[in-house]
Amino acid sequence: VSILRRHLVEHVAVSDLCDEYHLQPRNFYCWQKQFFENGAAAFIRDNRPQKRVEEVKIQQLEARLTRKHEVLSELMEEHIKLKKELGEL
Repeated sequence: VSILRRHLVEHVAVSDLCDEYHLQPRNFYCWQKQFFENGAAAFIRDNRPQKRVEEVKIQQLEARLTRKHEVLSELMEEHIKLKKELGEL
């Protein structure tokens, strides 16, 4: 990519780059073709796998939170029951 960048941005001649890096010009042009054909893929973000991972993580966290609420509820119920038995309420 850096070789292509030097040609496209810095306007270094293909022949000079090929001499410097010991490349055949057809290799350079093949790389350039692949770069432009596949370059659009760099701007397309496929968030589906990432979203799926996030959804699973959210579900796991919600399940943990629900379980914590249940445990807290049971503990508070027992606490109130004990206070009533001891006459504190």
